[in-house]
Amino acid sequence: MRSTNTFGIQFIMRLNKAKNNKAPIFVRITVDGDRKEISLKRWINVNDWNNQKGMAKGTREEIKSLNHYLESIKAQMVENYQKLKIQKKLVTADAIKDMFLGIDDKEYSLKKLMEYHNEKFKDKLAWGTMKNYHTTQKYILKFIESNFKRSEIYLSELRYKFIIDFEVYLLNHVPTDHQRRLTNNGAMKHLERLKKMIAFAVKMEWLNKDPFRRFKLKFKKVDRGYLDENELKVMEQKRFSMERLSYVRDIFVFSCYTGLAYIDIMNLTPENLSQGLDGEFWISTSRQKTDTPVKIPVLPKAYEIIEKYRNSPRSIEKGSLLPSISNQKLNSYLKEIADVCGIKKNLTFHLARHTFATTITLLNGVPIETVSKMLGHNKIATTQIYARVVEQKVSQDMKILKEVLNLKTKSEKKPTNG
Repeated sequence: MRSTNTFGIQFIMRLNKAKNNKAPIFVRITVDGDRKEISLKRWINVNDWNNQKGMAKGTREEIKSLNHYLESIKAQMVENYQKLKIQKKLVTADAIKDMFLGIDDKEYSLKKLMEYHNEKFKDKLAWGTMKNYHTTQKYILKFIESNFKRSEIYLSELRYKFIIDFEVYLLNHVPTDHQRRLTNNGAMKHLERLKKMIAFAVKMEWLNKDPFRRFKLKFKKVDRGYLDENELKVMEQKRFSMERLSYVRDIFVFSCYTGLAYIDIMNLTPENLSQGLDGEFWISTSRQKTDTPVKIPVLPKAYEIIEKYRNSPRSIEKGSLLPSISNQKLNSYLKEIADVCGIKKNLTFHLARHTFATTITLLNGVPIETVSKMLGHNKIATTQIYARVVEQKVSQDMKILKEVLNLKTKSEKKPTNG
């Protein structure tokens, strides 16, 4: 299995530390874009250094001796890199630096894997996704402390039993704060994230065998909630005395008619709104979660909301299409709105996206392929979680078909003059 590490050694002269026209030489270690530097405690005349080649220039004996020393340092760094690879340990700039400095290096632990993974992917994954990885990390560390009475466990210690025990821990863990206990699917999501981090370790050759290879994630099918036509109409027509509730309702309804997630709505600017070849307004953006481009025709109700807040000082100040609000406040106010509107469902902002997929589109005959594209799903299978709605639509269509067939049958039974 090949490693994906990129590794480099470079010698540099630190001009910002120069004294009396002499500057110190540092060795720079780069692994996968991460850099660490070590002072070699050697100084050189600024004029005797070749920046491009990263070595001293000249033929004097002290110059030859210095370059020979630098070559031996480079050979030692390469050797340390190879040792880490052979020993299946984490290959990082820090690890190579520690080996060079003689700092005791231990076998790579699960804790270090999680820290490295989260640091590595912090700019590649959406903020919400990274937040979930950090939550999973907290659960894993609590589990290790609870079951092993220590803060670390090495990757070589991971077995199938570790995963089973962690699953039991997640399902039976009782939070001490205000949080609710994990559902089966909540526990599976944490295991899924752990599985991805372990697969990353195997790919990077820090672990020989994947302890997840015989483990199957057991997700239960969930009935996705959504607002039906009457519930949505009640919310749209409700008059609120408090401006904050009125605004949160508008943002929720906007999502119901566009299918956009909270973060994608907050990221919208006037530049995301344009007229298409059909003369209608379209929203063109990318889902932050998956970086998938989406283009959505702006339905009249959504356009009304855009117009309502077009000149809002909060929108103008931030250059956004709609005024911003924190996700925490938004979901908190939605609970109030549900009470005021007499909606018994657990009203969260994501329910609006489900409402778009069901009440607004699928139940009105929009093909599932089109809905999938507007939702920004990479796989149509993701959209098929709304299959029961499609079945409801099929039922409605079949009732119409039955009426048509009945009319035809009655017409055929009428006596003819002959």
